[in-house]
Amino acid sequence: MRNEEFGMEKKKSGPNAIAEKSKRFALRIIRLYRFLTEEKHEFVLAKQLLRSGTSIGANIREALRGQSRADFYAKLSISLKEAEETLYWLELLNESGYLDKAGFESICEDCQELIRLLVSITKTLRNSTKDR
Repeated sequence: MRNEEFGMEKKKSGPNAIAEKSKRFALRIIRLYRFLTEEKHEFVLAKQLLRSGTSIGANIREALRGQSRADFYAKLSISLKEAEETLYWLELLNESGYLDKAGFESICEDCQELIRLLVSITKTLRNSTKDR
């Protein structure tokens, strides 16, 4: 599968940029899941990837409707854990030969970008709570 077949649009800014990025990432994961199951006949790792990769955006979306600052922080923390898990499954798929280097590097970079954003947001929230 060519890299652009499960590609992701680049760069969007604004208050809900992470929600939009995580949704585009989830769509990318869905396309990768289809490729893995239909072309590579890999089902176990693909299903794990699908669950964790789509959960990132779902938890971010839920965080945006959080009932409190603590709820918002908790949902974003779950998103961060799911992003780390997704990175793990991507690494396994790459190292086991199911993903080529170019495809892995591209989707891995998008996952790492989400991780960086989530780490930054959760650190800011944690530090601002300490200052109160």
